[in-house]
Amino acid sequence: MNVLVAGGTGFIGRPLCRALVDRGHEVTAASRTPDADGLPDGVETTALDVTERELAGTVAGHDAVVNLVALPSHVQPRGRSHESVHYDGTRHLVAASEDTSVERFVQLSGLGVESGVETAYFRAKRRAERVVRRSSLEWVIYRPSVVFGDGCAFLPFVERLSPPLITPLPGGERTRLQPIWVGDLAPMLADGLEDDRHVGRCYEIGGPERLTLAETVRQIRSGGIVVPVPMALAAIGAMLADPVPRIPFGRDQYRVLGLDNTTADNDVAAFGVSPESLRTLSAYLAAADPESDIEPIDA
Repeated sequence: MNVLVAGGTGFIGRPLCRALVDRGHEVTAASRTPDADGLPDGVETTALDVTERELAGTVAGHDAVVNLVALPSHVQPRGRSHESVHYDGTRHLVAASEDTSVERFVQLSGLGVESGVETAYFRAKRRAERVVRRSSLEWVIYRPSVVFGDGCAFLPFVERLSPPLITPLPGGERTRLQPIWVGDLAPMLADGLEDDRHVGRCYEIGGPERLTLAETVRQIRSGGIVVPVPMALAAIGAMLADPVPRIPFGRDQYRVLGLDNTTADNDVAAFGVSPESLRTLSAYLAAADPESDIEPIDA
């Protein structure tokens, strides 16, 4: 199978490209500024900006497309909105896929898009899912909880959110996450390309543990004291911080604090995987090189 991975040189894209090559597929990794570093031999790279309308020239010749292009939920760079990247970008990729006889389309969405919590990220991701569902393509949608690993955006976000030693944390003991390691997620994405049983399905995926935000901070910060912040006070802080650049907490992040970002029924079983076999966040952190670079990588 000839597969175009949009966002293929990013955090999730590189492990997925490796998984696909290992399974014998021809792979093209596409991004705005493609960099072959970290990609296996044989993977081609190409420039792709999903905010552009005409993408048929890049998509043509592929049997399947995987859409991993995304902005982190807490980031909206100047000139690039969640709407333009997640919603418009998906519309453009789906249209090009339909016009060039692509058969399979895999969409990476996010857990919580149908939760009723209204943020720019969730709204754009939800609208993008509808575009995929209404297309003529064989589609598969994945909604993972937070994804961690080398090059992720999640770990640096938590570090910026939580100063060392003492961390004032709104919703720290009530907000729950189900972090999943990128090395466990990538093979499941590859399965969605290969197995017809997954066509027309939307999978909610999580890791082996359900952690509160406070427990997550303690693991990443190796202990420390978490001080609960009243939600009313956090709402005021979020309103004041919202227009300030580089502060990772605004009104959308405040809204997400009320969200239980865990699966009702972890769909990893659909891929022959048991939750207990998945890598935990604590195991990853224990094995990680303390000198490793965990800055987010542009997909």
